[in-house]
Amino acid sequence: MIDPVTTRYAEALFALAKRRGVLEVVRRDVERFGREVQGPAASSLFDARRPVQDRRTHALEKCAGMNAYVRNLVMLLFDKRREAVLRDLGRAFHERVLQDQGVAEGVVESARALPCAEIEALARGVGARLGKTIRLENRVRPELLGGVRVVVAGRMLDHSLRGRLEELEKRLLATPLSGIVPN
Repeated sequence: MIDPVTTRYAEALFALAKRRGVLEVVRRDVERFGREVQGPAASSLFDARRPVQDRRTHALEKCAGMNAYVRNLVMLLFDKRREAVLRDLGRAFHERVLQDQGVAEGVVESARALPCAEIEALARGVGARLGKTIRLENRVRPELLGGVRVVVAGRMLDHSLRGRLEELEKRLLATPLSGIVPN
């Protein structure tokens, strides 16, 4: 879950980049910066024991060659002591770009690897229900036994054999046993 503060900064950067016609350049730079801050070498950016100026200089080095809007946002976050926003900025910006495109990403879990044609058919079906274009990634989960479980936009459609068996078990346990007389 991305915190609301990060979402607001990502939205502001997105709106500015789109208005100025540099959305693709900014998207690429934010994505690159997002990868940089996830690496082990970036832990010093968030080490509160180090002076802010040292962390800021380190962040500037990571921004070398990036769009001025990205560099300015990074410096603003350090000035406001909000450098924690940098951890999820890439993900928040990516989600905002997808939202603008009417696209949602999700996962289809299955007991076996699914062929591309099946994944695409599932994406079209789910997309029709949600009114969006869906991109699905397949993850193999042998414990599902069969069928699929699709998770997109905070929703789960469980059509796995395990899910169906669990639902049947719940219904059976909730059904009163009438007509049985105790001894």
